Amino acid sequence: MSSDLSQIVAESADTAELHAPVPTLLLELQTLLGTLTATVAAETNRGRSPFRPGPDWAARLGELAYGVYLLADQTSVDVTSAVTATAHAVSSSARPTPPVGGDWPFEGR
Repeated sequence: MSSDLSQIVAESADTAELHAPVPTLLLELQTLLGTLTATVAAETNRGRSPFRPGPDWAARLGELAYGVYLLADQTSVDVTSAVTATAHAVSSSARPTPPVGGDWPFEGR
């Protein structure tokens, strides 16, 4: 599915002539992330209230993801493989959950 998504993004970028050099794409991603950050800061009163995504949240997050896919396409990165490898690395570096009950971590002492 992600390969299909990569293809959709690449084709739409071709159609809209959105190809840009990597530094430009990175600046655009920074701008999009800053917009998300400002939205959350404003909606939570600078973290004093819980965040609840508003009606435009999905669209803004979609724009950010689209930019990541454009950057991946421009730099010949397979997003599916890269994200899968990252997920596996995160999973394998996770700390084991302590057993329930007993006197862990002092068992056997």
